[in-house]
Amino acid sequence: QVQLVESGGGLVQAGGSLRLSCAASGSIFSISAMGWYRQAPGKQRELVATNSGRTNYADSVKGRFTISRDGAKNTVYLQMNSLKPEDTGVYYCNAKVLDDNSHYYNDYWGQGTQVTVSS
Repeated sequence: QVQLVESGGGLVQAGGSLRLSCAASGSIFSISAMGWYRQAPGKQRELVATNSGRTNYADSVKGRFTISRDGAKNTVYLQMNSLKPEDTGVYYCNAKVLDDNSHYYNDYWGQGTQVTVSS
């Protein structure tokens, strides 16, 4: 089994910064990509940023958020600057993992961490 544990969410004023972390552990053979998604109240989950060696960002966060990965630690980070109230939501970590018992990469998700940006 593979577990993803997130940390770093919280309450911040508009214009502030937060840094999210997500560490993967368990029966991991390889990770092809890690990323962050978010879900605002009443809305569908949406992509924020992914890192597969190449980075990809939602248009709404380009220039404000930075995703980075530490392969040795199986950890992904999301540095969020210039936060806006519309960034509020539950942020979920995702990893595409080839575990010890599989021949395919499977999606794993963290439990989510709340980010609230006040105006």
